[in-house]
Amino acid sequence: MALMDSESAPELSIVMPCLNEAETLGVCLRKAFDFLERYGIAGEVIVGDNGSSDGSQRIAAQAGAVVVNVPVRGYGAALYFACRAARGRYIIMGDSDDSYDFSRLEAFVARLRAGDDLVMGNRFKGGIRPGAMPWKNRYIGNPVLSGIGRALFRSPIGDFHCGIRGFSKAAFEALDLRTTGMEFASEMVIKATLMRMKLSEAPTTLSPDGRSRPPHLRPWRDGWRHLRFMLLFSPDWLFLYPGLLMMAVGVVCGATVLAGPVTVAGLRFDVNALIYFAFFAIIGFQAVLFSFLSRVYATQEKLYPATAKFSNILRSVTLERGLVAGILMTLTGILLGGYSILDWSRHGFGAMDFANLARIVIPSATASALGVELILFSFFFSTLQLSIREQWREGTSSASRIQTASLVQR
Repeated sequence: MALMDSESAPELSIVMPCLNEAETLGVCLRKAFDFLERYGIAGEVIVGDNGSSDGSQRIAAQAGAVVVNVPVRGYGAALYFACRAARGRYIIMGDSDDSYDFSRLEAFVARLRAGDDLVMGNRFKGGIRPGAMPWKNRYIGNPVLSGIGRALFRSPIGDFHCGIRGFSKAAFEALDLRTTGMEFASEMVIKATLMRMKLSEAPTTLSPDGRSRPPHLRPWRDGWRHLRFMLLFSPDWLFLYPGLLMMAVGVVCGATVLAGPVTVAGLRFDVNALIYFAFFAIIGFQAVLFSFLSRVYATQEKLYPATAKFSNILRSVTLERGLVAGILMTLTGILLGGYSILDWSRHGFGAMDFANLARIVIPSATASALGVELILFSFFFSTLQLSIREQWREGTSSASRIQTASLVQR
């Protein structure tokens, strides 16, 4: 049919993840092969099987598809290894439950041929047929998660989690996707956006799937997994911005109350409020440090693309500089504490006004806490920065991938 022999390089690879999809897989394969034949496209169809026990592998092989047996469980794992086995210049992936029409892929192919790196299907532009999507997914889950994704990463994509999308093999390799579960869909869009790849959308119609069993998707669980991944992938919004806000509130308001009691709208803020402002400063400072460490880890693990700006920041942050700054801050707190004790002793250990004493003790404890946090941060940051030969890391990764994608049947 449209399969290529082992010596030919197809233009298009159509990839389907599969876990017990015997009811619908055959229909999807027929539509995919029909599309390739109808448009005269040299291509192949690949099924990434995730351990089916209902004969899905046999159905795929009999239809002429390439079967990639993937022992690592997960939607992302099945797609990742199937895409790695793809030989086409372009790849279009879609679910094998017959909810997407593989006989209507011409819009994806046209955009890929025009030079787009990632072409996302958009179900809200193409149409959602009755019964194809639960109301909570249609009106809450997908719009909210896609809106959050656009806000956090400034992505132009309107349907982050559409199950059908096309991309070039070069873009897939450049993305170096790492997640094995449902987060795979979000990771692809987020990384492509951050790496400034050329993105576009193709209107897509979503139909009710043809299975008699419940779908693998669990709306609330998988929705939370997508949201969690997007937040963890955006340390600026998760840690940095809230941390800077809390630090600003703590420092500015704390400095105001430090000079003396302040009354606002009939409310009197004194040393009791100063304690909470100090708490804000400490927690905010810790959140800022967390954002930095999260970015370092994500960049090293290639979950987050490296940038020249962040690389310059890394070069300026060293263990020695962090230790010096932390020690100076801690000593400042200790000196303030010593001064408070001396001042207290001059007043006879009891005669001194508590409010005046607290205005020294609280900043002293806050400065010491921030200094110790900075020292600990510097050591942990230095640990993350320990040199590891890149070829060793890549060699280990390649070996594990070979063991994982156990068998490709062509």
